[in-house]
Amino acid sequence: KEVAERLNLAKKEKRRIISVGTTSTRVLETVFNKYQKFQEDSGFTNIFIYPGKELKAIDGLITNFHLPKSTLIMLVSALAGKDFIFEAYAEAINEKYRFYSYGDCMFIN
Repeated sequence: KEVAERLNLAKKEKRRIISVGTTSTRVLETVFNKYQKFQEDSGFTNIFIYPGKELKAIDGLITNFHLPKSTLIMLVSALAGKDFIFEAYAEAINEKYRFYSYGDCMFIN
């Protein structure tokens, strides 16, 4: 409840909400879409975030580089655009960034 109140205050004050991780992003978007605000809740999510889908809960994301051809590539592309993400991935491969769970990360603004 306390976290929901803080997030709602941040929205009201037009402060940015930066999610850490794709799982957190999916949770925040699920709750916000369900109630049109943040609220304590429990349950499951089957939200699928893809390019063209408007994100209402968050304004940015910190996440690691995910495997190509994954649904998580689609999620990050929803925030930054497919072309931009693919350019970032090409640079990451060229610079030998580490992928997967404990690899390098990116901030999508």
